[in-house]
Amino acid sequence: MQVTETLSSGLKREFKVVVNAAELDHELNARLVELAGRATIKGFRPGKVPVPHLKRVYGKSAMAEVVQKAIDNQSKAIMAERNLKPAYQPEVKLPESEAEVNAIMDGKGDLAFSLAFEVIPDFTVQDHSGLDLTRHVVEVTEAHIGETMKRLTAQARSFEAKPEGAVADKGDRLTIDFAGTIEGKAFDGGTAEDVPIEIGAGQFIPGFEEQLIGAKAGDAPTVKVTFPETYGVKELAGKPAEFAVKVTALEAPKETPIDDDFAKKIGFEDLAKLTDMVKTRTATEFAQMTAMKLKRDVLDALDKLYSFELPERLVEAEFGSIWNALSQEMAKSAKSFADEGTTEDEARKEYRAIAERRVRLGLVLGTLGEKEGVAVNEQELQQALMNRVRQFPGQEKQVFEHYRKNPSALIELSPRLRRGF
Repeated sequence: MQVTETLSSGLKREFKVVVNAAELDHELNARLVELAGRATIKGFRPGKVPVPHLKRVYGKSAMAEVVQKAIDNQSKAIMAERNLKPAYQPEVKLPESEAEVNAIMDGKGDLAFSLAFEVIPDFTVQDHSGLDLTRHVVEVTEAHIGETMKRLTAQARSFEAKPEGAVADKGDRLTIDFAGTIEGKAFDGGTAEDVPIEIGAGQFIPGFEEQLIGAKAGDAPTVKVTFPETYGVKELAGKPAEFAVKVTALEAPKETPIDDDFAKKIGFEDLAKLTDMVKTRTATEFAQMTAMKLKRDVLDALDKLYSFELPERLVEAEFGSIWNALSQEMAKSAKSFADEGTTEDEARKEYRAIAERRVRLGLVLGTLGEKEGVAVNEQELQQALMNRVRQFPGQEKQVFEHYRKNPSALIELSPRLRRGF
């Protein structure tokens, strides 16, 4: 076997490996002897199949196993002998010539392949004792509890009929019949009866509810709206529509007293128990918010301390994940970069900087966690691994195997579970 380093530039490494035909043939014969001991082929007693016959029948498939094993073993040896930590599954380039491939599979040619990858960068762990960080504490006040109680009563509120001749206002609930048309023609789902609609709740097409303000029970207004471009029914998206509406009832929200009866109505023993729950849940939410604030402060402080070369492919994978999510969100909301006050080029620069930050902090936190013996449980690690595998479509199996066989490579995955960046 011959190993030649063909590239060592920054974090990039490339090696050319040649495994001669004699070595492959030796491994092939060993594999065939192993198979001969348990092979069952018609015309031969179990375990008594001659190796030359097995070679004729299974030679190429066995050689394929030998070649794969040689690639795996030599890749591991290269990393171990040179103390290299690849940042991702090395890219293996095999011969493309059909004649060369056939020669290898027939045991008549040397196996020559190349490995290309980037290594996890070395950097000096800084002294973090001087970081100026503040853990915020927010006390739950009566005002906080009162705000939550108001939201609960709004969700559970009831309505009562408004006086005859009263007009609808924001917050009122109407019961309506309606028949919708587009260019004078009725459409599927455009007609209904006895439909409750709360003005301002945003349950109907934008602009529909607002046009009912001022209506009285018995009125028959005509509502004109345009379906959003992102409407779920493709045939209706972006189309102007007209609805003939009949208001059959008009109700106003009733004031809901915050007392024991209200608490029992939503499943609590009394108001005291409800108040305790609200206070506990609010305190938990505040604790989570302040913990997230502290985490971001820590990450911001670390980001200022470290600057080193990053594996380009990790950055590309992270950027691709962010950009795909952004593209899907913009398509869903029918927004453009101009709507956001930017351009695609400016957005790409911004999100690439975010991707670089994530990779850099991932490596820093991973190194710190390894140094301090911070452990991540298996379930969290598997989830992080699945997320990374999805970033390399078409190479899922190879990437999974890489991390499974190279525990040190998980250094860049583990902090993602705790990063918040």
